[in-house]
Amino acid sequence: MTVAEGVNLQVLGKDEELAARLDAELTSFNQRATGATDEAELSVRVTDADGELVAGLTGWSWGTCAGINMVWVRADRRGEGWGGRLLAAAEQEARRRGCTEISVASFSFQAPGFYRRHGYLDTGRREGIPGGHVDHQFWKSLVTDPAAAVRLVALVELPDGAVEAGQRYEDTVLALLPRHGGRLERRLRTGDGRTEVHVIRFDTRAGYEAFLADPERTALRATLGEAAPRTRVLEVHEV
Repeated sequence: MTVAEGVNLQVLGKDEELAARLDAELTSFNQRATGATDEAELSVRVTDADGELVAGLTGWSWGTCAGINMVWVRADRRGEGWGGRLLAAAEQEARRRGCTEISVASFSFQAPGFYRRHGYLDTGRREGIPGGHVDHQFWKSLVTDPAAAVRLVALVELPDGAVEAGQRYEDTVLALLPRHGGRLERRLRTGDGRTEVHVIRFDTRAGYEAFLADPERTALRATLGEAAPRTRVLEVHEV
C-alpha cells in the first residue's frame, strides 16, 4: 500500500528483522525515559536424570521490576510441585537483582488459581480471549507479605460548587500513596466530574492507617472544610 510518495506500508506475517529493530529502538527509548539500563532476561530450567526438560520458566528483570513470560511443566510431572519451585527460584533471583515486585499474566484456562495461591494479586483482566476465556493480570510484592495486603474501593463524592477543588485535592492525596506502601490501581470519574471511584492497594494495614493519618493529607482536608470530598471506603477481595 502506498501512503506517500516513496513510502510503502506493508502488512506481513513474522518479520524477525523488524522485531529486532523495534526491540532495540524501544529498549533505547525506555532506558532514556526511565534511567534504568539493566534490562535482562531470566530463566529457570529443570531437567531429569536423562537431561530431558521437566519444567521451565522464562522472564525478565528491569530496574526494580521483574516479570514472568512463560511457565511450563511436563504433563507427566505435574502435581509434584515444580510450578511452585519455579516461581520461588525466579522470585529469589529477582530479589538478588534488586527487584521489589514481579508480575505475570495467565489465561483463565491456564493457572490463575495457581498464582493466587502463591501470593499474586489480581490487578486486571481482559475479556474476549478465544473460547470465551479471560486474560488475568497479576502482581506480587517481593519485599512484603502478600497476605498482609489490603485492597480498597473508595467512592468519592465531590460537593456542588467545589468539584475542581475536590479533584485537585484527590490529585494531591493520591500522590501520597507510595510513601505508605499504597498504589492506585484504577481511578474512574463520572461524566459530570462529581463522582470518582478509586481502587487502591496497600502492602499492609499499617500503611493504610499511616496514609489516613498523614499530616499533609489531614491538613489539606482541613483547609477545604465543608468543601472536602465525602468518601465511602469498602475493603474488598478477589472472588
